[in-house]
Amino acid sequence: MKKLTEKELTEKKLVEKEKKLDRRSLIKLGAIGAASLATTKVAKVAKVAEAAEKSLAGKKFAMVIDLNKCYGCRACHVACKAEFSVPLGGFRSWVTFSKEEGKYPDTKRHFIPQMCNHCETPSCIKVCPVTPTKATYKRESDGAVLVDEDKCIGCKLCTYACPYNIRFMNPEKKSTAAPGKYVVDKCTLCVHRIEKGVVPSCQNTCPAEARTFGDINDPSSKAAKLLAANKTSVLLPQAGTNPNVYYIVPVGIQALKPSKENQGPQKKIGM
Repeated sequence: MKKLTEKELTEKKLVEKEKKLDRRSLIKLGAIGAASLATTKVAKVAKVAEAAEKSLAGKKFAMVIDLNKCYGCRACHVACKAEFSVPLGGFRSWVTFSKEEGKYPDTKRHFIPQMCNHCETPSCIKVCPVTPTKATYKRESDGAVLVDEDKCIGCKLCTYACPYNIRFMNPEKKSTAAPGKYVVDKCTLCVHRIEKGVVPSCQNTCPAEARTFGDINDPSSKAAKLLAANKTSVLLPQAGTNPNVYYIVPVGIQALKPSKENQGPQKKIGM
């Protein structure tokens, strides 16, 4: 029998080692590779999101709504539900009937579109019991008030604390922090859009152009110009939350008062 050289012995060992890689081993290696790829992808997405948020630093976003233009078509309401696949009975935004004036045939109805006010001093954040970092928080970069769904325990305290009745429990989003509970849902100011330089879905779809979103820290922005040129009001100023949704109020209306039958439609779901 021919004696194998040291090089031939090494090659033979490698071949035998490769043969031992059975199907299970290959599947295991494939799974490890896939997991590594997924981790890398998640890290890249997180990095992009962080960069997008940093690009908004120093801004103060607000929504200015001209009630002289709103005629209650509810296109904003529908666009919001479509954008976020909001379940039946749940609402991130809606339009309420406010007041009817005049006598037939010269009559007029007023409407008030409502959404999260992304307040300067949000009562929802104060009551959130999650520690050390709260599930409801305000972004330092642009002032948007958001919910970290991975931390939300579904306690509902923020839904009760919000004086505007904006929040609801989403039955299609289960809490990972508190099994058996659902997470709270609300308007996010479409941060996934504004981070890309696109206006919120509600403004994009408004046929009357009643909504104007923008950075009110920038005096050249359309939103800042509207605030400077018009008398505006906010909902429930007595609540002391300092809302960032401003309304240009029609002449003759002293205070914003949504009709009682339309306040808080989201109470029908998950509460």
